[in-house]
Amino acid sequence: MPVSTDYLVRLFGLEGEVAFITGGGGAIGAATAHAYARAGATVVLADKAQGAAERVADGVKELGGPVVALGVDVTQERSVEAAVHEASRQFGKVDILVNNAGINIRKPPHELTVADWQAVMDVNVTGYFLCARAVGPSMLAQKSGRIINVASIMGFRGSSITTNLAYNTSKGAVVNFTRTLAGEWAAHGVRVNGIAPTYLLTPLTQALLSDPAHHAKIVARTPMGTVGAPEDLVGAMLYLGSQASRLVTGHILAVDGGWLAW
Repeated sequence: MPVSTDYLVRLFGLEGEVAFITGGGGAIGAATAHAYARAGATVVLADKAQGAAERVADGVKELGGPVVALGVDVTQERSVEAAVHEASRQFGKVDILVNNAGINIRKPPHELTVADWQAVMDVNVTGYFLCARAVGPSMLAQKSGRIINVASIMGFRGSSITTNLAYNTSKGAVVNFTRTLAGEWAAHGVRVNGIAPTYLLTPLTQALLSDPAHHAKIVARTPMGTVGAPEDLVGAMLYLGSQASRLVTGHILAVDGGWLAW
């Protein structure tokens, strides 16, 4: 039987949809933006480093779809609200929010300062809340919307690979934030899900993964015996952002090479 392109488009196509991606200038944001643009979406790249978001936008423009880069500090309420307002002004709505902005401060627990701890929580937890709250009213009004929160396998367990208290705690919060918000908004047509990646080779993990001993530990601990790349999240992002997952909410999809299963 020949491949039915129409069928795949109905399931995974994003034509006419507007996606707001935080951390849009980073590796995961860029991979998601390119995938969504190829699926037909208008893409809004939001990042504190607006220049980085603009560079990603330049690549997305080559695909021919509408895209804009906005400077936003996800820890600041007014900055988030202004960015969402601007996206809505330009494109009329926001259908998909990808909460992806994140930071990490790796120190032994007794060396973490309150400022270190708060910085991680502000971006990785409060930032997700502020962005979801900003897009929520319009999604609830249109009775349609998808929110995808980037969590982590470390939101489900402590790490035996490296010290990571603040980050792991923040991602545990993201897991339950996702489940709770999904329940709150499910009856209103807004789906809230998460993705829990394994270690991916990104600028955030480059120092860790370039250490041969740590790299070997991660590969040995992963049943599939590999380290991931941002592009490995594209399928999950498309699934959770499209009608293919129309009955899925409150779920955290692990993209982890079997880490959580073993």
